[in-house]
Parts: sequence; structure tokens; C-alpha cells
Amino acid sequence: MNINELSKEDVDDLRKACKIASQALEYGKKLIKKDVFLLDIAESVDKKIINLGGEIAFPSQLSMDDLAAHFCPTKNNNPVLENQVVKLDVGAHINGFIGDNACTVDLSKENQELVKASRDALNNAIKIIKPGTTLSEIGKVIQETIMGHGFAPVRNLSGHGLGKFQVHTSPTIPNYDNQDSTRLKQGDVFAIEPFATNGEGIVIETSNPNVFALTNKKPVRDMTTRIVLKEIEKYNGLPFAKSWLEKKFPSFKVNFALKQLANIGMITEYPPLAERGKGIVSQAEHTILVEGKKAAVLTENI
Repeated sequence: MNINELSKEDVDDLRKACKIASQALEYGKKLIKKDVFLLDIAESVDKKIINLGGEIAFPSQLSMDDLAAHFCPTKNNNPVLENQVVKLDVGAHINGFIGDNACTVDLSKENQELVKASRDALNNAIKIIKPGTTLSEIGKVIQETIMGHGFAPVRNLSGHGLGKFQVHTSPTIPNYDNQDSTRLKQGDVFAIEPFATNGEGIVIETSNPNVFALTNKKPVRDMTTRIVLKEIEKYNGLPFAKSWLEKKFPSFKVNFALKQLANIGMITEYPPLAERGKGIVSQAEHTILVEGKKAAVLTENI
């Protein structure tokens, strides 16, 4: 997305969404404490987005330790916090324009350097952003910063462009020097999202996804599935959490409908992503605007 192609109203929506996402992340960060259930945090952050005047761009994700992304608690899978390293990823939207940001909280107090690695990588990448910066230059700074802390960047996770009702669009912002010579343009909007780990630097899909998105509409015959689908359609193709549906329908109906929709290719599943070497992962993220000779951080309160 390029801000120069948007109307004034769209730009206002984007800036407001980013501000709300930032405020919600800061709020959620303070809730990450020992003896708290993940689902309570996720629901509180989602509610905060609504109370601030936004809508939820994707379910608030709370991925712990070797899980890098896409973990959303449910009533049947609701861990309590103890000494984990917790990644909180929060997105808000206004009329489809999205603000996306993330942070890491180390409850163990033993992985502060790992947390600092992803944060420093994000900040160093922001410093070099200007029109003409290549994607590989961003990746190189992220890689060198994380390795300078003694860790590895997660190479198959990346930052991303943001579109209207689209959380992930081009360009892909690498977390290592991938030799991509694509240059940034004035007005580009995207998320930079370094992940650092003391493991191998590769994530793999696990099982039991709790995040989904409606990506392909087809006729549906089964009545139960059609009723659940009507609720899913309200999310405008953005990712949603299984726990959201479980607030409105019995779990067995939700499970049945999601299975049916997956079988006919209507929904995309986003299973939790785990570090292949069981390494602990940290994350930091901001939504960025290429503005003048520098980057404007649209999600600025983390």
C-alpha cells in the first residue's frame, strides 16, 4: 500500500488504526504477568481495540517460548503464564486500514538479551528506511543486529506490506540479506517484524490451528455450517479466532463448521509456528511509513 494513492479519509483511518493498535499493545503488555490465563489477556486486548473505536484486524496472538506466531488461546487450550517468553501481536483496523505491531515480554527474566536482539534489529532497520532503500538492505541490518547479540534471525518469517482488509501483502520485508534489490518508494506503508531465536532460525507449522480466514467463497449446503459461515463473513476476509465463534455457538458446531469449510477449500488455516530447533523466539514489530528522507513510525507507543 502506498499512502499517496489513498484519500485523506483513508489516510486518517490508517493513522487512527495504527494509534489504536499501539495503545492496545501497550495495554496488553501490562497484562502479561505470572498466574494470568492467556485467554483473559487476548479477550481484554481485543476488547480494548473496540473500546478505543477500532475494529480487530486479526486475533490478538500470544505465542510463548518456541512458538513464534499464530497461537491464540481457546477455552480448551488456555495456558496460565509462569516463566515464559511471551510474544504479543496486535492489529487494529478502521474501515479496513490496518495498524500492526508486536512486542515481547520475558517473564523468566533469563532471556532479556534475546528480547533486546529483536527490538534493536527493528530500531536499526527503521534508521535506514528512506526512498530507495532496498529490501535486502533492511534484511541485512536485521540479520547483523540479531547475530551481533549472539542469536539467529528467523529466516522464514518476515515483515510485510499492508492493504485494505489485507494483513499480508507485498512487499515481503526479509529478516536476513536475501539479495532482494526491490527499492522502497515515498509513501510505502509496511510492517517491519524481526524475530530472533537461540535455535535454528527456521519455523515449522504445528497442529491444531485456532486462527482462520475466509479466503474463498463457495456454495454451502449444510445448515449448521451456513449459520456459522454467516458469522465468519462479518470479518471481511480478515483472520478470526476460533474462540470468537465459540462465544456464539457450541464448540461442537464450531468444530464441525470449520472442518466442513476447510474440506471444501473456503477457509485458510493458520496453525501455530514453532521454532524447528525448539529455540526460544522474540519478536518486535512496527507499522512504518516511508516519509521524506526517513521512516515515520505509525505505531509509536511500544
